[in-house]
Amino acid sequence: MKTKSILQLSIAVFCMFFLFSNNTTAQTKKEIKVGIIGLDTSHSPAFAKALNTNKLPEFENIKVVAAYPHGSKTIEKSYSRIPKFTEDVEKVGVKIVNSIDELLKQVDVVMLETNDGRLHLEQAILVINAGKPLFIDKPITNSYKEAAKIFQLAQKKNVPVFSSSSLRYVKDVQSAAKNELVGKVTGVDTYSPATLEPTHTDLYWYGIHGVEMLFTVLGTGCEKVSRFYTDGTDIVVGEWNDGRVGVFRGTRTGKSVYGGTVFGEKGVSTLGKYEGYDALLVEIVKFFETGIAPVKPEETLEICAFIEAAQKSKEQNGKVISLKEISGQ
Repeated sequence: MKTKSILQLSIAVFCMFFLFSNNTTAQTKKEIKVGIIGLDTSHSPAFAKALNTNKLPEFENIKVVAAYPHGSKTIEKSYSRIPKFTEDVEKVGVKIVNSIDELLKQVDVVMLETNDGRLHLEQAILVINAGKPLFIDKPITNSYKEAAKIFQLAQKKNVPVFSSSSLRYVKDVQSAAKNELVGKVTGVDTYSPATLEPTHTDLYWYGIHGVEMLFTVLGTGCEKVSRFYTDGTDIVVGEWNDGRVGVFRGTRTGKSVYGGTVFGEKGVSTLGKYEGYDALLVEIVKFFETGIAPVKPEETLEICAFIEAAQKSKEQNGKVISLKEISGQ
């Protein structure tokens, strides 16, 4: 009887210690302080609201604490939104600062949201030199060469960096990429809006969403590209080094829709509807917690080469362009 009582007491003490340890760990887990650069895109207030209101359990220990508003200073449809988006992020507890240097003193990690890809290199250099892990929203830049410079500096400074469109994390796109939707993938067609902005290479501005879906499923290995262009539509065909073909259709007329069709050994299936930013934000939070980028630099750079090869093809009336002409590799 005495032995049984001692055993029960020991179990009770262990349980109390276990619960106390777990609670202490949860209470002392460091909050990750996020800074946002660029309030000229709707992504900024949407991301800040989702993270700061703990929309998902994954967001419990991360908070956007500061933001630098600029942002494009030359694209009117971008900079005209800064006042409204500034108000929106202030409502969820974000402090507005006057410079990137001031922002970097207050945060652990950075989300570079500036809508104007031409500014990303100079802004990213400041963040990387400060040693802050960095997520860069689409487009990573407005050129392959500038994207390569970002990754080269990040590697030199040992700072984690990644870039992605939220369309990468559509459930069916992820399932197809893992060969779970139609078995081994033999080809993919994707589509998305592809509105143009005169300051940017065509598909960097918006068509990058559909291009990223294409690469998410097929992976790297695209060798050549040709593009058919009209005012309302783009058709870009890529040939991969294993013989597979990927097609991106960009639309500038009709309803704006994202999706696609995946062809595989076990059948054909559609790539389901876009469901918002949460899946991307979960991956960004994991990245900030672990320092491990979910998208390799090589894939992001190949997407850039694909876009610029498509631009060259357009300029040369649909001529087939090798990605090596862009990457030099």
